[in-house]
Amino acid sequence: QVQLVESGGGLVQPGGSLRLSCAASGSIFSIWRMGWYRQAPGKERDMVATITTGGLTKYADSVKDRFTISRDNAKGTVYLQMNSLKPEDTAVYYCYAADYNQWGQGTQVTVSA
Repeated sequence: QVQLVESGGGLVQPGGSLRLSCAASGSIFSIWRMGWYRQAPGKERDMVATITTGGLTKYADSVKDRFTISRDNAKGTVYLQMNSLKPEDTAVYYCYAADYNQWGQGTQVTVSA
């Protein structure tokens, strides 16, 4: 059984930074393809960033050059460093393990003055 637990969300002013973490358990983390997705109120859940087992990354156009996804296989954790945050980044952020079609519970990120 796979479990994903996100943390690191919160309230931040525009231009600020947050770092999200997703702790994984239940399988061999290094073989997982992982991703971060987000869902704003009234909108669909969209891809933010993904990372392969080899460390190749992909980003949504809206977050390129501001967000960075990374992973630490030894700790079983995937991260999302978010810089230069904008109000439109406000959403619930979810961690996703693609190989198992498993979602975390989500963590709220609110960008507001």
